[in-house]
Amino acid sequence: MTELSLAQVAASAGTTPATVRRWVKAGLVPQYPGPPAPWTGPAAAHVRIIARLRERGHSLQAIREASDSGRLAFGFVEELFPHHETRYTIDEASKLTGLEPALIRRFYATVGLGDASVATLDDQDLALLRDAAAVLDAGFPFVAFIQLARVYGQALAQMADASVRLVHLYVHEPLMRDGVDALEMAEQMEDLTRQVLPLSAPVMQRLHERFLQHFVEQDVVGHMELDMDGAPELGRLRVAIAFADLAGYTRMTEELGDAEAAGVVERFLERVETTLPDNARVIKTIGDEVMVVGSDVAALTAWAVEFQAAELQRPRPRIGVHYGDVVYRDGDYYGREVNQAARVVARAAAGEVLVTGAVADAVGSVLRFERIGAVKLKGFSDTTELLVAGPVQEPG
Repeated sequence: MTELSLAQVAASAGTTPATVRRWVKAGLVPQYPGPPAPWTGPAAAHVRIIARLRERGHSLQAIREASDSGRLAFGFVEELFPHHETRYTIDEASKLTGLEPALIRRFYATVGLGDASVATLDDQDLALLRDAAAVLDAGFPFVAFIQLARVYGQALAQMADASVRLVHLYVHEPLMRDGVDALEMAEQMEDLTRQVLPLSAPVMQRLHERFLQHFVEQDVVGHMELDMDGAPELGRLRVAIAFADLAGYTRMTEELGDAEAAGVVERFLERVETTLPDNARVIKTIGDEVMVVGSDVAALTAWAVEFQAAELQRPRPRIGVHYGDVVYRDGDYYGREVNQAARVVARAAAGEVLVTGAVADAVGSVLRFERIGAVKLKGFSDTTELLVAGPVQEPG
């Protein structure tokens, strides 16, 4: 284990050696027995946590109680991440990477890292910026690069947030409830993270390659079908859009409570994700509502009908499907047709699949459509033809 000096520990926490000595004397750093013992990485990580808590206004007494109870134990695993001594200003990073300072700032803002990250660039940041520069030098369009950076940033931030919160809920919390000693808890958390962390990058890379292969195939097929059916305007995609939510969800939260209602939504979303056709995927979820986009309107509408037939438990879902040309930006879909699909689901009843005339025309006789009529949807001046989709009835 790397040995550190008191000066190094204080510098990494942004404080003074005298302050660190005071924290040690007050019993706030249980990992450090005191001089002449050398400082270790976990003890230095704990000092950094104390410094952040003090900056946020927490008293020494409150920090001591949190440390003694093990509530700070999870923070020790940050020692497993690299800490680089060399720091660069944004102008220095610009000269070393060839990227303009304004572009560096925009890149960091786009991926979701704030001004503080740009102010403290290290060797790892320099490697990241060199990779970004290589992508642009290879001829990748800047507008596509920025959109891809935003998608990567949002996805990776969500993954990191979920990793930390789930470990906290299902590992850290149970250890605290079992009354495990704070130092033993810190060691267990560190050991677990040390074993799991090296696996995260290979898992993400393999999944990324798998999904790239899948979507390349879908894109090739989609291009061929669009050429046959007349391609949309440049910068737009023709897709089927489905919105699904749980009817009566607000009432359910009042009857069951937030935690139980959240479990119902989680199971609903899991059933959606595990039953979708290969050419469709979940774009986003907002509460109990899920947005799905697919390249095959017939397959997505058939899925919606089959999904409703299998969903017999309450609260029943309702699904709205529309088909049209949309704008693709930052991994999401925008435009009038998306808004229209969202309005369609709002008109559907529980257990119903409501579609627009554009869907019925594209699907044809594969499914049965019962015409409701032309209705005015909120926010639209023109009327929209709505139909209820169902399976084709067997004769006799």
